[in-house]
Amino acid sequence: MSVADTTACCAFLSCLSMGCNGGQIGTPWSWFTRTGVVSGGDFGDKSTCYPYTMERCSHHVQSSLPACSDVTQVAPKCDKTCTSGSNISYNNDKHKAASSYGFSSVDDIKQDLITNGPVTAAFTVYEDFLNYKSGVYRHVSGNALGGHAVKIIGYGTDHWIVNNSWNELWGDNGTFKIAFGEAGIDSQCHAGKL
Repeated sequence: MSVADTTACCAFLSCLSMGCNGGQIGTPWSWFTRTGVVSGGDFGDKSTCYPYTMERCSHHVQSSLPACSDVTQVAPKCDKTCTSGSNISYNNDKHKAASSYGFSSVDDIKQDLITNGPVTAAFTVYEDFLNYKSGVYRHVSGNALGGHAVKIIGYGTDHWIVNNSWNELWGDNGTFKIAFGEAGIDSQCHAGKL
């Protein structure tokens, strides 16, 4: 599904969102049930309706990709047209979610992962998280930098297994493990069914 369409069209009044400057993780799921979201992919993807608007960049690691601070920031726009150059119709490409729901416990999140797949989550990012490489993350030092939305894809005995949006060069091939409850992650989870 298109991150660009969601970021641009699920905006302040409809989703209590400020695009790339933050928002809530539950309101986009409710928006998916009301209006739907179009197909999306990586920057330059011509097979979807509304691909990501910025090229890949290096998040907090040294790599051959340009530093994110050097990449032109292109905020997506809610023009309600496909931007990829494909022949896809924006209105015909909308996919609506059948449901939207939050969770009341770690066990509820675990069960939903088993039954329905990944869960959207948010947590507080601290300075020490930027340098994560492996193991189970627990905040040890540094100030809070802000909130961050991620996708929980599994769990272990005392932690979540999570996909980060900072690409596969960061962390453990783009994923990280975070202790249950750490940085508020358990209290900010939401999901739905498409």
